[in-house]
Amino acid sequence: MSGKKNNTSIMIKNNTFRNNDPFDKFWNKYIDLLNKNNILDKSIPWYVKKAERYINAFPDKRLVTHTTDDIDYYLDSLSKINQIPSWQFEQHIDAIQKLFQLLAPHWVRQYDWGKWVIAAKSIDHTHATLARENGIDLGQFGSVDLDDQSVLEDVRMQYKSVIQQCRVEIRRRSYSIRTEKAYISWLERFFYFTGRILVDEMSEVHITSFLQTLAVTKNVTASTQNQALNSLMFLFKQVLNRELNKLDEFTRAKGPKRLPVVLSKNEIERLFNEMSGLKLIMASLLYGTGMRLMDCLRLRVKDVDFDYKQITVRCSKGQKDRVVPLPSSLQEGLKLQIEHVKKIHRQDLADGFGEVYLPNALGRKYPNAKTEFGWQYLFPSARLSVDPRSKVTRRHHLHENGLQKAIKSASTKARIHKQVNCHSLRHSFATHLLEAGYDIRTVQELLGHSDVSTTMIYTHVLNKGGRGVVSPVDLL
Repeated sequence: MSGKKNNTSIMIKNNTFRNNDPFDKFWNKYIDLLNKNNILDKSIPWYVKKAERYINAFPDKRLVTHTTDDIDYYLDSLSKINQIPSWQFEQHIDAIQKLFQLLAPHWVRQYDWGKWVIAAKSIDHTHATLARENGIDLGQFGSVDLDDQSVLEDVRMQYKSVIQQCRVEIRRRSYSIRTEKAYISWLERFFYFTGRILVDEMSEVHITSFLQTLAVTKNVTASTQNQALNSLMFLFKQVLNRELNKLDEFTRAKGPKRLPVVLSKNEIERLFNEMSGLKLIMASLLYGTGMRLMDCLRLRVKDVDFDYKQITVRCSKGQKDRVVPLPSSLQEGLKLQIEHVKKIHRQDLADGFGEVYLPNALGRKYPNAKTEFGWQYLFPSARLSVDPRSKVTRRHHLHENGLQKAIKSASTKARIHKQVNCHSLRHSFATHLLEAGYDIRTVQELLGHSDVSTTMIYTHVLNKGGRGVVSPVDLL
């Protein structure tokens, strides 16, 4: 099938074709497959058009001879058309996937369709990696007595000056964008809770009452209440320059003391056996280096040092840099990944793109760095994205959902009944190092902990059998 015949024009109301030639029979089978997958009737004509568009993009090549390279080429070209909304791009992916499910080539089940689905997601203006700029709207938050959007807008307008001062102080101290978003959110809730009185009239009584309400009425967790308290302390001390007297006693939300989920070496092996390709490399990096998920996704090509066998993790939690070991078993895979990134970057430059996001003011200090290969993300997205603030089309790093879902799926297939996530691999890294005899100070530095007491939590599994105690039943 070359796709030269346009069949969509002769579709009838029940989403079938009038004629019975081979073309029509093929499209009727395709429509039957869409119906079996519960695609809405109104969407079926659009699926057919998108599948035809893919076929017509290769007029001199039979569909049965297509490979994964053809799909990558087509979707990569499509991704560079900025006018295509995310939901339409995702529909293109689904239409092509269903097309090859019908043909059933040998590679269809192994092909990573998920990478394109993740690539279809638009970068949100609150994305944690993007630079913070004046004017960013960080007022999106959940409802705590605040359901009327007009009321929320009134709160922001009334306290616009003090909120802006708070942003300036937060950014001057280089707090993370997530901290900034959370602090501003709590301040807006607090302002509404006080009845929107003047800032000069706010006092410790209002703070105590607000925190009490969060714990008693809203049943928030201890960490949530502490975050609200920290934001209010920051407002009064750093922005308003007012020393708070001792706060009256208020009900403290109680939080459970949970131990980290640690996988055994056997469970790690079973988990990795259910993964492949790039997702396996990334998961192996989390376990092999102790990096956090976002540490891994934000790696740049220049951060990998094969000569010294180390990886530099930059601007991690708390704006701290650290060095972690580069596992020897991952070097070959990472070298191939870098070659893949180089190929993508060359094509982007040829297409008039090739820029990458640079943190803080580096883009102004080094104007040419944004197109240099060393600054490119080690794990780039499959799709170009438009920065919602600068409106520049760039290739960002992979979305975190991709690896999260891959690890969750692999743990289910491996029949691991623990609550496994990306952070479990970091916990396992620390625990297994301690089991291997490394001192806790070394592990502390590798994890980037400021206090060794944080690292001490991993000692809970070092003594086999619950603190090394022999159960009485085993002595019978």
